[in-house]
Amino acid sequence: MSTTGETVNTTEGTTFDVVVIGAGIVGSAIARKLAGHELSVALLEARDDVGDGTSKANTAILHTGFDAKPGTLESRLVREGYHLLSAYAERTGIPVERTGALLVAWDDEELAALPGLKEKAERNGYGETEIVGPDEVYRQVPHLGPGALGGLTVPGESIICTWTTNLALATEAVLRGATLLTGRRVQSVEERGETTVLRTSAGDVSARWVVNAAGLGADVVDRLFGHDRFTVTPRRGELLVYDKLARPLVNRIVLPVPTSRGKGVLVSPTVYGNVLLGPTAEDLTDRTDTGTSEQGLEFLLGKGEKLMPDLLREEVTATYAGLRAASDHPDYLIEADERRRYVLVGGIRSTGLTAGIAIAEYVAELAGKAGLPLVPRDDLPEPPRMPNIGEAYLRPYQDAARIAADPAYGKVVCFCERVTAGEIRDAFRSPIPPTGLEGLRRRTRAMNGRCQGFFCGAEVTKLLETRGEAANPPETGDGDAAGRCRSALETNR
Repeated sequence: MSTTGETVNTTEGTTFDVVVIGAGIVGSAIARKLAGHELSVALLEARDDVGDGTSKANTAILHTGFDAKPGTLESRLVREGYHLLSAYAERTGIPVERTGALLVAWDDEELAALPGLKEKAERNGYGETEIVGPDEVYRQVPHLGPGALGGLTVPGESIICTWTTNLALATEAVLRGATLLTGRRVQSVEERGETTVLRTSAGDVSARWVVNAAGLGADVVDRLFGHDRFTVTPRRGELLVYDKLARPLVNRIVLPVPTSRGKGVLVSPTVYGNVLLGPTAEDLTDRTDTGTSEQGLEFLLGKGEKLMPDLLREEVTATYAGLRAASDHPDYLIEADERRRYVLVGGIRSTGLTAGIAIAEYVAELAGKAGLPLVPRDDLPEPPRMPNIGEAYLRPYQDAARIAADPAYGKVVCFCERVTAGEIRDAFRSPIPPTGLEGLRRRTRAMNGRCQGFFCGAEVTKLLETRGEAANPPETGDGDAAGRCRSALETNR
């Protein structure tokens, strides 16, 4: 079993006890759970890095599950996952901010829906919501646009770093002995007695058991195993990211009230200090189309003008789109096929971020009942302590003791996001190092700020090419590009 986190070039002659397909949050959580037993586990990913699909682009909210459909598997696992992920984040250092949320009613239909939402929350085991009038709505969020009629408070809703969540789960799976296999898209399946051979884009991988957590591709993989249970429709959600100067406008998550017209658009702070506006919801046929559209952005700006006109006066620093695995099945679809030694984990919507660890517990329970031998290990390593990339906690550039011990943490490379050479070096020395610029962004925030890499791009690229070891970035305020970037930022504050 690999414990280095490096991509394995060949698995010839190896038959894993379990192969988990998909290294997003759900797949990584499952691999972590199963690797805690006397099993050889492989985590198989079609892309070149973990968390590079649906898991990387969402609204990054840690949900209480207050608005899930009561009695569903999704409702149960989101509720359980909220507590499991909250505890896991505390142990591993995943950035979380307990902002709370406020659902805002803008018309009579939405106002009339609030008592039903409160009742639904209580049926889901969450009893902390409160219906409030317009005065309290504006006291909590003073910069809302005019016309709010009331609201529903959800104090337990939080914001979280989805990138670090995914990386922490995958890293712990690797530290527990799981083998990470990237760049391997499953193309066909062959059953050989009690062994399943997954024919991938980079060679065959053999397993006694297979768990399908392939997200947008879960239905395709499911059909390779002879099933035709559901269809995934990629649903594109576009979002606007506003500059950090907008953060004082939004101190909590502002949620729409779901009505017969749909779920609507939210405004939310992020753990990185920005503000999100979105998402849109557009069903597509192309499972790779994560581009933004003029129509989508115009729609969001129109919604934002009503929700929070002051926000639209701030600068947009980025736009992005994510694809959610919308399904024609009304609930999570998690089933074990005992004869084929195969578990489907499908229909996992955006709530999979919150529910991931609980889903892993449920999958292990199902697989165990179906015949997978689950013998807990007694030699598990400590969970990883993840680098902090959230604004609510001490960052390396602020830590005098850390800088004194290692000056690389005092050498700022990306001034917009205050990312240091030490953090970039550490990312490449980690159990799962980045394989490219986008992976480095998700691990450090480098080039994610206002200038989008205009000033720091050359230096970050140099560090990428040398895996973080060409570390002599410029000191602050010396008149070069980095200094100009800092001066521009300060001028605009």
